[in-house]
Amino acid sequence: MKINTPDLAVSISGLNKTYAASSGEPPKTALTNVSLKIPQGSFFGLLGPNGAGKSTIINIMAGLVIKSSGSVKIWGYDIEKQMRQARSAIGIVPQELNIDPFFTPREILDVQAGLYGVPKSQRRTMEILEAVHLSDKAEAYARTLSGGMRRRLLVAKAMVHTPPVLVLDEPTAGVDVELRQQLWSYIRHLRDNGTTIVLTTHYLEEAEELCDQIAIIDKGEVVTCQPTEELLCSLDHKEFIVTVNEELTKLPERLSRFKVELQNKHMLVFRVPPSQVPVEELLQAVQAVGLTIRDLTTKESDLEDIFLMMTQGSEKAMPSL
Repeated sequence: MKINTPDLAVSISGLNKTYAASSGEPPKTALTNVSLKIPQGSFFGLLGPNGAGKSTIINIMAGLVIKSSGSVKIWGYDIEKQMRQARSAIGIVPQELNIDPFFTPREILDVQAGLYGVPKSQRRTMEILEAVHLSDKAEAYARTLSGGMRRRLLVAKAMVHTPPVLVLDEPTAGVDVELRQQLWSYIRHLRDNGTTIVLTTHYLEEAEELCDQIAIIDKGEVVTCQPTEELLCSLDHKEFIVTVNEELTKLPERLSRFKVELQNKHMLVFRVPPSQVPVEELLQAVQAVGLTIRDLTTKESDLEDIFLMMTQGSEKAMPSL
């Protein structure tokens, strides 16, 4: 499939989607002017609350939903003008466990490969099953597999035609820690060998650890799209937890100029922008009111803090499940 090697594995420009009115309901706008550029070989995170538009983007990329306007290219192929090539360039691992329960993993992969026109001599059924640790279940009915095994089988199914772009929609939902680690080991292997990975997940620590670039979408619009490291540095917020020897019943009045909370009788929690309030200033202020510092710890902002800040207007403002 890798006939050409474009700089961008996925290019989305000015994408809009409005669902027509039905049953007395007004038209629903799902996406508004969404533009994303996903470099070839990257591990790209697409995050957002429930109903933000992530699934709509994925379904448009997969050819399951027709866009209202804008352009989408997969591996350089327009999804409408070059439909066959675009669909051959992408593999989708859906949230739903849509596997025929009366087929074996070997049969499922062979049928999927046939649908993509992969000749029998070029099929890698057992190689792929081995890679996702399912070779010993090759002849077992899919209905006998555990949830984690079925999840890995979906990944295998998406890889039968060796697509250069792999979209993982909540791939570790319901998967235990050991199986999750095995799955990510295989996904990293794919990325290291040139496959571009697009990930949606409600495990924000996964996105923070795995993705080199993250886009956050809310109410159908992209609110940010940055390299993960830059995104984590963009929130000027830090917690300083100061433990003192003295027993406190209330906050000292002279510390009220800071955003500070008395968490217990010995612990003060300062929440401040470090660019504006140096740690030395905090420590001097604590000592100036006659307190003796026993310990100091800090907590950096993480992806969850940024996610909640950027989607705080959303209903519930929680990651998609």
